[in-house]
Amino acid sequence: MRRIVDEKYRYISLFDDRSGFYIRSGVFKDGRETEEDPFMSSFPELLDVGIMGHCVHGLSGLCKGTGVECYQDGWNVTQPNMSISDFLSVAKQCEGRTYQFALGGRGDPDQHEEFESILRICREHHIVPNFTSSGLCFNDDIVELCRQYCGAVAVSWYGQPYTARAIKMLVKAGVKTNIHFVLDRVSIKRVEYFLNYEVPDGVNAVVFLLHKPIGAGRREKVLLWNDADLQRLFQSIDNRIFSYKIGFDSCSVPGLLYNMKNINFDSLDTCEAARWSAYVTPDMKLLPCSFDNQDERWAVDLREHTIVEAWNSVEFDRFRDNFHTSCPTCSRQRQCMGGCPICPDIVLCKDRVS
Repeated sequence: MRRIVDEKYRYISLFDDRSGFYIRSGVFKDGRETEEDPFMSSFPELLDVGIMGHCVHGLSGLCKGTGVECYQDGWNVTQPNMSISDFLSVAKQCEGRTYQFALGGRGDPDQHEEFESILRICREHHIVPNFTSSGLCFNDDIVELCRQYCGAVAVSWYGQPYTARAIKMLVKAGVKTNIHFVLDRVSIKRVEYFLNYEVPDGVNAVVFLLHKPIGAGRREKVLLWNDADLQRLFQSIDNRIFSYKIGFDSCSVPGLLYNMKNINFDSLDTCEAARWSAYVTPDMKLLPCSFDNQDERWAVDLREHTIVEAWNSVEFDRFRDNFHTSCPTCSRQRQCMGGCPICPDIVLCKDRVS
């Protein structure tokens, strides 16, 4: 069990490298823990690292053919992948400060030319690597690397034969395997069938991610707070017991607060961007969140600044101000903080006030 004692923000967090168990204390005052939740950390405890600058499947139309619309615009944007020297620089700065790396970017991380070295560097610097992939190019060597180095691997649900194949390979190898299912106005129509009949045996969790109107993501596919199918999904999950875990991204928290009764709301954490996590682009810019990958409104160049300097920058403080000032009269402001500052259209709340 690893521990971070954050003296600046007066809290303690614990993380188990093997199980992925994480817990955070309340703010300490006069040597005693209070019920107040800390607002942020002194350094990102989780870092989303965009090691992929381009998608090897983009030109083939892989994602487009399945209906998933890449928010990183991997169909059209081609940049170099992150270099191993840049990745090593990030890992060195994060050692002893960051629990996990979520490897990502514009394409399947397992297709990075230095994928094995990247995983090894993570472990050498006491960081647990995780990643999400289509699974299209999985082979025995990649799965063995996952088993040896990764905390968990998520497979994007494309509903294709290679999707089931990748999940089966990971589960058989003993890798903690999750499914990422993107919720939009089209996919929400088949989500109940997916939960009832399509989730393979051995899956650890199904995690639902909201469709974002960023990159190739079309605005007309964004779910609204009053979508009847979405409300039925919330109610179904709230009243059922599954053989696997169910999760939602933090973007969904406003909807969970309004539609669920049987979950422990203390287990929810709203948008973590610039509070507990951040995103490193393939060309070494630190952003509060990967959803800012198009405009880079709050970007800080890591070739000119350290991660510490970027984390404490004016740009990141400007981003955090959204959480302090949004929806000031709402009784649930501390739980929700107004939702996503980057994509207000996805906030599942009828009362949101900018």
